[in-house]
Amino acid sequence: MRSGSTEQRMAQRARIVLESAAGKASKEIALMMKLRAATVSKWRTRFYRGGISGLSDAPRPGKKAKYDMVTEKRILSQLDEPPPAGYATWSGRLVAEALGDVSRHHVWRVLKKHGIHLQRRHSWCVSTDPEFTKKAADIVGLYLDPPENAVVISVDEKPAIQVLERAQGWLRLPDGQALRGFSHEYKRHGTTTLFAALEIATGMVRVGHYPRRRRREFLDFMNQIVASYPDQELHVILDNLNTHKPKHDRWLARHPLVHFHYTPTHASWLNQVECWFSILWRQALRGLSVTSVKAIRKAIDAFIDAYSKNAHPFEWAKAPVHPGQLKIKYADLCN
Repeated sequence: MRSGSTEQRMAQRARIVLESAAGKASKEIALMMKLRAATVSKWRTRFYRGGISGLSDAPRPGKKAKYDMVTEKRILSQLDEPPPAGYATWSGRLVAEALGDVSRHHVWRVLKKHGIHLQRRHSWCVSTDPEFTKKAADIVGLYLDPPENAVVISVDEKPAIQVLERAQGWLRLPDGQALRGFSHEYKRHGTTTLFAALEIATGMVRVGHYPRRRRREFLDFMNQIVASYPDQELHVILDNLNTHKPKHDRWLARHPLVHFHYTPTHASWLNQVECWFSILWRQALRGLSVTSVKAIRKAIDAFIDAYSKNAHPFEWAKAPVHPGQLKIKYADLCN
């Protein structure tokens, strides 16, 4: 009762109990505290039956809920219907208008409960290759346990790298922060195609610059790679691009020490050189301003020289994935 942080109603009820413990009657306490005698009697009885917890307010049922699980399922079912004419996707307001008796605020509460973002879309690519397991095991086996006295390399190309000239620099904001950025306007100076070969055991990269991506450019690059490993067995990991796998591969027949291993369909992420392409883009190409194809090729070569000083093989880590059943309709989320 003497605590300064106690609610006044709780302090008042505690005082009633203390005055009662002093031997005062209910009417006397009511007159002293300017309360109704029935109020004093109520809290004396509540304390007698429940102790300190009896002085708290009893739970009240409150107003009857306006919406229930049926309403929730109606909202999710509405999302499975085509949106109104003129709209490509549903919004909370459109769903509320279509249902008529549900507020848009409750629609948003239901969407938030199920983690539904109507304007956000995720895409995925599932390999439909019937030999996915066999091909994936072959490539992973090359990574983990390569053949003795053989070199495993990962080869791919990055086509149509744009040569962009754009103004860039530092911008001082009103709050004192300085940001590095570039103007949205730029000028194109052509494109170039980069072929790359990543040596799995060391992380070293060899590249070739070409104006186009065709079978002849690919074979020219492969001739350079083969020349770098004379009289040595090569296992080359490639994707399923048609320039990599013609019906009658006469080049491969002339090079018996070279063996091609193709990733499964829609599974180029198994090719480790894709990781290096991501590093190249983030650390050398993104935001680069150059005025000629020669300049961007020079910038790529300079990055490779710097990268090679600390090159190391990739170590992949993968957490266990437990596949779940795909929900076809929004209404199924209630089940």
